[in-house]
Order: sequence, then C-alpha cells, then structure tokens
Amino acid sequence: MPKNSKVVKRELDDEVIESVKDLLSNEDSSDDAFKKSELMVDDQEEKDVDVEEGSDVEDERPAWNSKLQYILAQVGFSVGLGNVWRFPYLCQKNGGGAYLVPYLILLLIIGIPLFFLELSVGQRIRRGSIGVWNYISPKLGGIGFASCVVCFFVALYYNVIIGWSLFYFSQSFQHPLPWDQCPLVKNTSHTFVEPECEKSSATTYYWYREALNISSSLSESGGLNWKMTICLLAAWVMVCLAMIKGIQSSGKIMYFSSLFPYVVLLCFLIRGLLLNGSLDGIRHMFTPKLEIMLEPKVWREAATQVFFALGLGFGGVIAFSSYNKRDNNCHFDAVLVSFINFFTSVLATLVVFAVLGFKANIINEKCVIQNSEKILKLLKTGNLSQDMIPHHINFSSITAEDYNLVYDIIQKVKEEEFDSLGLKSCQIEDELDKAVQGTGLAFIAFTEAMTHFPASPFWSVMFFLMLVNLGLGSMFGTIEGIITPIVDTFKIRKEILTVVCCLVAFFIGLTFVQRSGNYFVTMFDDYSATLPLLIVVILENIAVTRIYGIEKFMEDLKDMLGFSPSQYYYYMWKYVSPLVLLCLLVASIVQMGLSPPGYNAWIEDMATEEFHSYPTWGMIVCISLMVLAILPVPIVFIVRRCNLIDDSSGSLASVSYKRGRIIKEPVNLEGDNTSLIHGKSPSEVPSPNFGKNIYRKQTGSPTLNTAPNGRYGIGYLMADMPDMPESDL
Repeated sequence: MPKNSKVVKRELDDEVIESVKDLLSNEDSSDDAFKKSELMVDDQEEKDVDVEEGSDVEDERPAWNSKLQYILAQVGFSVGLGNVWRFPYLCQKNGGGAYLVPYLILLLIIGIPLFFLELSVGQRIRRGSIGVWNYISPKLGGIGFASCVVCFFVALYYNVIIGWSLFYFSQSFQHPLPWDQCPLVKNTSHTFVEPECEKSSATTYYWYREALNISSSLSESGGLNWKMTICLLAAWVMVCLAMIKGIQSSGKIMYFSSLFPYVVLLCFLIRGLLLNGSLDGIRHMFTPKLEIMLEPKVWREAATQVFFALGLGFGGVIAFSSYNKRDNNCHFDAVLVSFINFFTSVLATLVVFAVLGFKANIINEKCVIQNSEKILKLLKTGNLSQDMIPHHINFSSITAEDYNLVYDIIQKVKEEEFDSLGLKSCQIEDELDKAVQGTGLAFIAFTEAMTHFPASPFWSVMFFLMLVNLGLGSMFGTIEGIITPIVDTFKIRKEILTVVCCLVAFFIGLTFVQRSGNYFVTMFDDYSATLPLLIVVILENIAVTRIYGIEKFMEDLKDMLGFSPSQYYYYMWKYVSPLVLLCLLVASIVQMGLSPPGYNAWIEDMATEEFHSYPTWGMIVCISLMVLAILPVPIVFIVRRCNLIDDSSGSLASVSYKRGRIIKEPVNLEGDNTSLIHGKSPSEVPSPNFGKNIYRKQTGSPTLNTAPNGRYGIGYLMADMPDMPESDL
C-alpha cells in the first residue's frame, strides 16, 4: 500500500460527503411532493399490512394460525348439508355406484380446476371477491358484488335450516323421543290417535305440525312460529359471535365444527353396520345401473352437485385463501379439499343407506306380519285353500322369503281375483327405491330410523349436533364471502359490519319462520343461487383466461408455487371448463323452463303433500331473486365503461398490491401501457419480488412515472424529479 494511502482515502471520503451535500442543495425547493415522499423498504420477510386511507397506522392483515386451520376452514365450507342429504339421493336416483363415474369425471374437469383458480386468485391478490375482480379489471368488479348478493340470499335461508336442526337437537334430550309415536287426542267421551298423524306417520306429523306448524299454502302466512323464531335467533347469535373477529375467532371454532361431523359419521357407520338390514341398504345403494349413467340428466345433476359441493362462485373460497401466505401451495390445497369433499360424500352415503336399509327392514317385517294376518283370515273364510300353502310355512314366525313364496303362489293361482284380496308384495328393495332428499331425509326418514336404535336419544343428539356443525362450517364461509370483500373495499370495521349483517339477515329471515316459511325456503333454494352462480363462475373463468391472460396467470402461479403447474390446467381453464359451464348453464335454463315453478304444500286434511304453482306475486319474487343476484355485473360494467363515477375524487382509493406492503394511493388513470393489467394505474399493480424493493409512497405527487422492470413489467415507483441531473440518480 502506498505511504500516503490514508490521506488519499480521507480526501475521497470528503469528496463523497461534499457530493451528498451538493445533491441535497441542488434539490428543487419547489418539489414539495418529493420532500413529503416517504422512503420505504419492502422486505420479503415482513408481514403483509394494510395502510388505511388517511392514516399512517399499519394494521396487520389477519393470517391463519396454521395450515391445518386453513384446510379445516375450506373443508368446513365445502362440506355441508348437501353432502349428507343431497349426494346420497342423487347417487340412488342416478344409477347407484355408476353415478360415481360421471361425478369423478366432472370433478376433474370443472371441480378441481375452478376450485384451484379461485384459491389462486385469492392468494395472489390477497383480497376478497370484490377486490380480486376489480383488480383484474374495474369493469368486472360487479362479479364480486354479485357473489356477495348470492351469499346473502343463501345465508338467509341456510341459517333457517340450522335453526331447524337446533330445534330437533333441543328436543332430543328425552326418552322416548317426541316423534316416536303419534299423539293421542282426548275428548269428553274417548281417546283417539291424532287423525293427521294416523294418516301419515309419527315423524312426518312431528315435522310438519309440531316443528313447522305449516300452513296449507304460500299465500297463507299464519304468523310467526315462535319456537323457530327463537331457534333462528340462536343460530344468528352463534354465527355472529364466531365471525365477529373474522378468522381470528372462526378459525379456532373450525377445529371442532369441521372435525366433529367426521366423528359422528364414523360412529353412525359402525353402529349402522351392526344393524339388521344395513348391508341390504348399502348393496342396493352401490349396485350400478349402467343404462341410467348414459342419460344427459345424470351428467347435468352430477355437474351441478360438483359445482355447489365445492362452493364455487360464493366468494368464500377466495376470502379464505386471501389470508394465506403468497407462497402457499394452493394447488395441493385444491386437490386435497376436493377429494376430502368427495370421500365425505361417499362416507355420508354409506351411513345414510346403512340406516335406511335398517329402516326398510323394519318396515318390511311389519308388512310381512300384516299381510300374513290377512292370509290367515282368507284361509279361515275359505277364500283361499289350505292346499296352496307349502307345508313348511309357519305363519306365527314367517320370514320375508317364505311370505314372498306364498305371495307368488297365490298371485298365480288367484290371478283374476288377486287384486281384490288386498295383499301387498313386501320387498325391501321397494322401500329402498323411495328416493328421499333434503329435509325429508334428515327430519323424517332418518329421525324415524333413529327411533328404533337402542339409546335413541343419544344418537339423535349426535345426529342433529352434526347437522348444526355442518351448517355452521358452510355459514362461516358464506358470511366470510360477504364480510371480507366489503371490509377490503370500503374499510369498514369488521366487528360493526358483522353485527349489522347478522341483524339485518335475522330480521329478513323472519319470513322463513312464518308458518308458510318452509315454502319460502324452497323458493330461495331453487331460484336465488343456481343460475346467478353459474354466470358468476363463467365470468370468473373469462376474466382470468381472456382479460388477465392465461399465460400471465400461469406465470403468476409459477412465481407463487415455485414450480410450473401442469398444462392440464391451461387447457381446462382456457377451453374445456368454460364450454362445460356454458352447457350446464343452458341445460339449467332449459330444465327450469320445462319444470313448472311451484312447491309441495302440506294438506292437513289429507295428511299428504300436494304440488301447488306459485301465485303471480310468487313468480315475481322468483324472477327478482335471479335478477337482483346478477344485476351488479352489468351495473358496475356500465358505470365503469361510461365513467359515471370519478375515482379521482378521493372517494375511492386505489390499492397497490405488493408482496410485503399494501399502500393506499390516489388513483391515476393515466398509467403506462406496460402494466400487467390494462387500464390500471401503476400504483395498483404488484411490484416485482426481488429481495428488498425500494420505492416511494407519494403523498400528493401529480404524476408518477414507471419503468417496466421484472417479471410483471411494472417497475418501481419513483418521484418525478425533472431538475435532478441524470448522474446524480
């Protein structure tokens, strides 16, 4: 080293200090925006935070405590009441075990790809459904609002079903169960069985008269059912308390609400398999009817079940995934949750038909005993000859096989006068062929079967507690699909919004706890969600593949996951899934047009259901539900297209989505054309993720210039410094 090296170094240091002073002194004093600018460092290891408009306080965006909690939340949302009382019915109706083939094919074609798509966009943009689609294109922001409206409609009546389950749960702590036998009516002279119950059954009577106290038509309100009103209030209080802190509160409840149904289903399966006749039910269930599998109706119903089973279009999937870390493997999550959902449906089907097989066996035994007594009477009166009866038949302990043998002999010998004998064929398959779904399965067929269980109150408590938990898991995702987008967009306090939302929903929900409320539940279930959600998911697919760009989206996935997703998803998203969804939409519209709009009304005098068409005002309500659900899409498109709202007024702030920090900035509609999303200002697009990114948050700067850098062609936000020498930069 030269002798005077220290002197040279000191001189160089002095020159550096002077150059910094020169730089500061040469700064344009009129550039107030630059002086007010804040230098911020974006570290990849820092937490994601939101900065509210007009505030320097950074609030951390909630995050899942663990991957298990997140998976349980998604499973709880996707696995709902439909898995227990809809899938087994469809499986029985559409070819038994053969129905699983179209279901699995459609799960791979539209289920998993679209579920993966929603998980990805939520995790990538870290916003609810409104923010996600507004980010891709402001003109498509109505997709998110439509999802919120559908979620609200579904939440209105879905919580009523939870209220029904709570009522039955509360009535299960008694022995015998209150729906075990028909009630007796006493008058001055004698005691007799309630006629309405005698004409139907104990469980049917309890459901329609004791629980719902149902009216005979939609137009006959009948006033509020106070028992169900209290149960509905309890259901909304449970949902409100669980959701008031967002995922911080609901996430902990997921450990119980998502896992407890599996414990109950396994207990029921083990108990059911030990019951007489359970194997007959399971055998009947999974016997494939291949000829039915080729019918178009089977594929349409399978596609609809796949679609709704995973909760596509509701916004709950997007909301839950938005609280994930950006490098979470959402592809693994999509496949895992989809197959958990499928195997849960199969498990529930095994349980349902094991129990229904037991119930059918009991009914068949009663049928054999009653008809055997008829044969004995016919033998005594001489209408039948003793020579017809095989010698080994003992009517005092006759089996179902022996009875059917005698029945066939009598039918052949007395062919002409057989109908007048009044004998019935007691076949267990005939009873199992009576397809039951929805409330008819849960509150009538299953409850009747449980009355024959040893320790029936225990099993009843377990069953209805399982229904409550299945319903709550889906309700959490549905309410999250409303709360998260609105909080992200309008920066409302989550606690206040949750309470207001639950209160409004409860008061509107009083419509469903009138005596005619069950008919309104049917109306909302048929018309409020099916078509709007199909349209929403089709638009979601188009937004990602056509407007955002499928190639860019695949690059985003590679950046998030650390590996390139299979090209299978590329072709599914771009070609196959949209085509299948369009076919499903057309098929649903045709089916809706061919099916007369109406409902099954309970007729008290006849103790049976009777189909009624909707009155004129009812048809108006049905159409209004569909229109209101999808109306936000064209409204937002027109508003954005015609610039009817001035974003620069400050009422709407843009959000800069960045890995690490999310910065609120004034909207500048004149961004560069190299932005990832056309029409978005540079402040709204994500910055590249290269270790530590340095950028400035402008507070009042009139213009921002960007340079296209990095994977997304966005660059860094720099202050406008026209007077600064290029060398000083």
